[in-house]
Amino acid sequence: VCLFFMAANVLEEDSMEQDIESPVTIHQPKLPKQAREDLPKNINKECAKRKIQRYVRKDGKCNVHHGNVRETYRYLTDIFTTLVDLKWRFNLLIFVMVYTVTWLFFGMIWWLIAYMRGDMDHIGDSTWTPCVSNLNGFVSAFLFSIETETTIGYGYRVITDKCPEGIILLLVQSVLGSIVNAFMVGCMFVKISQPKKRAETLVFSTNAVISMRDGKLCLMFRVGDLRNSHIVEASIRAKLIKSKQTKEGEFIPLNQTDINVGYYTGDDRLFLVSPLIISHEINQQSPFWEISKAQLPKEELEIVVILEGMVEATGMTCQARSSYITSEILWGYRFTPVLTLEDGFYEVDYNSFHETYETNTPVYSAKELAEMASRAELPLTWSVSSKLDQHAELETEEEEKNQEDRNERNGDVANLENESKV
Repeated sequence: VCLFFMAANVLEEDSMEQDIESPVTIHQPKLPKQAREDLPKNINKECAKRKIQRYVRKDGKCNVHHGNVRETYRYLTDIFTTLVDLKWRFNLLIFVMVYTVTWLFFGMIWWLIAYMRGDMDHIGDSTWTPCVSNLNGFVSAFLFSIETETTIGYGYRVITDKCPEGIILLLVQSVLGSIVNAFMVGCMFVKISQPKKRAETLVFSTNAVISMRDGKLCLMFRVGDLRNSHIVEASIRAKLIKSKQTKEGEFIPLNQTDINVGYYTGDDRLFLVSPLIISHEINQQSPFWEISKAQLPKEELEIVVILEGMVEATGMTCQARSSYITSEILWGYRFTPVLTLEDGFYEVDYNSFHETYETNTPVYSAKELAEMASRAELPLTWSVSSKLDQHAELETEEEEKNQEDRNERNGDVANLENESKV
């Protein structure tokens, strides 16, 4: 017992020494969501900062997932579009399975006809006329089904005229095989010729910029086409994605507001041969009217830009998308020029496509700049009125002085007359 207590004391002393020498590590317990939200805000402002969730990713894909869709039968009513929208691995799997199942199904029917007619019992009998010559099992029936549907026709297995049910089945399989071919080949053709890959050669600048252009504060971004074949009837649109609350208290998540990029002037219709800078003038109708440089990082908004047009090679409509969040909007910058004039042609340097440079730009909002400009113009109007008022005051003062002089002269004349009488 004494040895036990001594060993216990030694272990306790060792553990105390280890606790003193080793650094103390305190593991924070995992708190529930409500408790985490009730923590002081000044613990870690950077971590507590809310991350803006994109509505449209930079590659153009919409960051929206459809959940709890109960009416799934609607996908089957438009089976063609459903197959085209599937991924390539599922599309190829369905393509192979449809043909394989069709061949197996009709191969089984051909084997059943031969089995029910007794052709399997008269294999090699020259006096017996089978439904299908040289059909001696399920494998040969499967091969005959493939030859019939694909119209290969090797000539070894042929249908005879003594089998009316076989003739009817041949007609049915030929018609259904043509339908299956048209449907599946059509799906594959549309899948291959989709303009999604063409949209990958339409590029947007990594950042959007805000700077002065022609004396007005403008939001700008750049678009370009990497291919030599052009986009016909190209047009650009932009939308502001931002949650809002109405005057009645209704909360609208991800409200969409149009951003004018030249709709009324026709500047939204592009001749996209070289990279173009798309400009949005920040005026009273703009959603950025009251946003300044200091307020911009505090805003939770997203700008979605959409470029549409027809592919010149195929004539199919193509759409490319991108987005900009507040951290990707640079205040006080401009885009570096990328177009240079060479010997007989223009050259585009796409290495500088995303580059920007800093420029002198006021940090005030467009509304504040307009108010400053109006205040600067007001003293001009005040000076005219003030000069008129001063001129009128001088005239009144001169009249008063003249009147006083007249009164003084009249008084002096009266005094002289009185003295002469005395």
